[in-house]
Amino acid sequence: MLLRLFRLIFVLCLAFPTLAAASPFMDKIGLRNAIRVGLTGDYAPFSTFDPATGTYEGLDVDLAHSLAKKLGVHVIFVHTSWPTLADDLKAQKFDIAMGGISITPAREAIGLFSHPVISDGKTPITLCKNVKRFQTLKQIDKPGVRLVVNPGGTNEKFARAHISKATIIVHPDNKSIFQEIIFGHADLMITDAIEARLQAKLHPTLCAVHPDHPFDHTEKAFWMPRDWTWQKLVNKWLDEMKKSGELKAKIDEWVD
Repeated sequence: MLLRLFRLIFVLCLAFPTLAAASPFMDKIGLRNAIRVGLTGDYAPFSTFDPATGTYEGLDVDLAHSLAKKLGVHVIFVHTSWPTLADDLKAQKFDIAMGGISITPAREAIGLFSHPVISDGKTPITLCKNVKRFQTLKQIDKPGVRLVVNPGGTNEKFARAHISKATIIVHPDNKSIFQEIIFGHADLMITDAIEARLQAKLHPTLCAVHPDHPFDHTEKAFWMPRDWTWQKLVNKWLDEMKKSGELKAKIDEWVD
């Protein structure tokens, strides 16, 4: 156990000489010889889980492996969900949450965020024949319109904040939620432009309404418990990834 801790400190001294001082939080990572990464596994292209193989893949999965490699430790992926994400972070069930997490004031009150990784915003996705019907929130927020949302995340929060006349349908499975629109059980969903573009590509009958001009603008980052040494280390790694071009290359690989 102590050998693992000394090894992590040695790696930190080499990789991040200005951040060599370990914290109790970092001590636990060293003793474990692994970082625990929380993922929902239901949000492509950031993280998806394949129950057949028991494996995760996606942009943030690759980035998690990159961070672990930088530290000289292993990765343990911990399943979480959008409704339980905040409670799981507070309980320190993982060391860092990845998978397309938007920075919000409510989340900042609970934990620390890394530097932003990618910018995004909310936009509608619907059947291509209905694109002109749902250009604005005023057009969407009408009696008889059925807006489907996944629970617990910023999609539901955005819908609750802006929709009062249309019907909000909560669908618990983010992997199958777009089928609800295709099968006629809902008229549209408002989600992040990145996801809207990807799902429109996967399902030819669906179209992202105006992904280049979303209703709002948000930043996605990595979320972690309140340990400043850990946050600084993650930010240092991100800065190096950006400077080297590795981060852009990974984003280009996974995000259209």
